[in-house]
Amino acid sequence: MRRTLAKLAPILHLTRVTTAFAAIANVWFVVLWTQASAKEIGTPAMSDHPTWILLLGGAANALGLFAFAAALNDVLDLRRDRTLNPERPIASGRITLDAAVSLVVGTLMVAVLGAAVLGVQAVLLTLLVGGAILFFNAAGKFVPAVGLVALGLIYAGQMVVPNPQLVFVWPVWLVMTHSLAVAAVVHILKRKVPTLSRRAMGFAVFGWLFWTVIILVSGWARSRGEGGLWPGWVSPWSALGPALLAAVFVLMSYRKVRLYGPGPRAANKIARYGALWLALYACAWLIGQSIWAEEGSYARAAWILTALSAAGFIGMTVLREAYALLEHPLGYRR
Repeated sequence: MRRTLAKLAPILHLTRVTTAFAAIANVWFVVLWTQASAKEIGTPAMSDHPTWILLLGGAANALGLFAFAAALNDVLDLRRDRTLNPERPIASGRITLDAAVSLVVGTLMVAVLGAAVLGVQAVLLTLLVGGAILFFNAAGKFVPAVGLVALGLIYAGQMVVPNPQLVFVWPVWLVMTHSLAVAAVVHILKRKVPTLSRRAMGFAVFGWLFWTVIILVSGWARSRGEGGLWPGWVSPWSALGPALLAAVFVLMSYRKVRLYGPGPRAANKIARYGALWLALYACAWLIGQSIWAEEGSYARAAWILTALSAAGFIGMTVLREAYALLEHPLGYRR
């Protein structure tokens, strides 16, 4: 068992699967929300397949896209990593470049196969998100004003793969906003090059406002006039939980910066908790709607997502600790 995990450790490090759970939780939320909501349009796959099949396909799709993005990043950054991050799996020689390229192709295939369970629209959107990931890693991240917006859109696009016709789009907007904000803070704290200037920040804010309008107007158009930008069948109080979580995250991030000081350590903490927070947002939306809505389907969906999120988070944490011990085993000091 130890030997097997030792062989898998470079792959797990390369694909960052231990932080992929947020992407899975986002997809699960859309699946469960669509099935619980009579007013959501949904896709034919939502009614043709049982919930567990949809969740399994959504998890494969989300995990595949996340691992594809992480592996592609290391492949394209190989020369830079050999100088700045020699401990990375490819740069350190723990995994060959050919194997990494095969992993890039394989993870994208897993994402497409997972999307096939969700329907033709899901497959097309997966390919579109994959193209956006390629653009971000090849060029977007080197232009912060473009890269930050692109990253937020990648998270939003990956989230709606199961149902591109989602009517209640505020959770998608929150994921886009949260991801963009976290990426900006991490960029500043790590002092990444090129730096995030005021002009670049202004362009990023403009891009965020532009896509905010696009997302909200598209949801309003699909709501058929029921409640304007906020659908009438969704309780306004359901936003209370996500709003409180957002406030807590801001306070916690401020505390981490005060505790560790500006730098990579605080940035890594914020990035890690930022990923976890996406799963918490998803649970909070369903829990909030289940409290105020008369339909019991929201409560069932909330319990399912909360249980899956807890199990997934525990599993990812155990996996992370296991391969961390393999790469840096404990020993006795003489």
